[in-house]
Amino acid sequence: MKEIIFATTNKGKVHSLSAILNSYDINVIQYDLELPEPRTDDLQEIARHKVMFAYQQIGKPCVALDSGFYIDSLNGFPKTFVNFALETIGLEGILTLVDGKQRNCEFRNCLAYYDRILSEPLYFISNVPGTLSMNQKGEPRDYYWSDLFFVFIPEGKNVTLAEMSPEKYREWRQERYKDSFATKFAEWYVKNS
Repeated sequence: MKEIIFATTNKGKVHSLSAILNSYDINVIQYDLELPEPRTDDLQEIARHKVMFAYQQIGKPCVALDSGFYIDSLNGFPKTFVNFALETIGLEGILTLVDGKQRNCEFRNCLAYYDRILSEPLYFISNVPGTLSMNQKGEPRDYYWSDLFFVFIPEGKNVTLAEMSPEKYREWRQERYKDSFATKFAEWYVKNS
């Protein structure tokens, strides 16, 4: 079995990446590392910064992930500043901002891979479109990445990610696999490592 080090403190992200990479016979090893984030709304630049920092600390091939959340009617807000938005105005504040507006939104994810052979990291990107619910719904689970799971309804569904049972969430994630950043990375990694 191949292995890849994932630099993150977010267990939900590790769970999600592992679920996909394990099916490619790749074991994800979490390296619990607090990663600095530059103040930019460029998702790829943040992922680049994270993976380069992680590689300097770990000294082995590794991946780092950055995600943003983009609400169309708010000109993309909060973009890459999700944690700041959640810490300041919270989910209720976000829902208040979209009150009476269109609720289309999407998660954008960028996984960066780096090893000593590369001059620059490689990037694997995917988007998950959906809409914002009218209010918070669902139950907390240990595999959630973010509190946004309580308000995000994936395209083609009528419940938030947090309302889905673990089985329904796994089914939804399975549907997303073919177009996910993790699948793109896994297919590349199997061929090139």
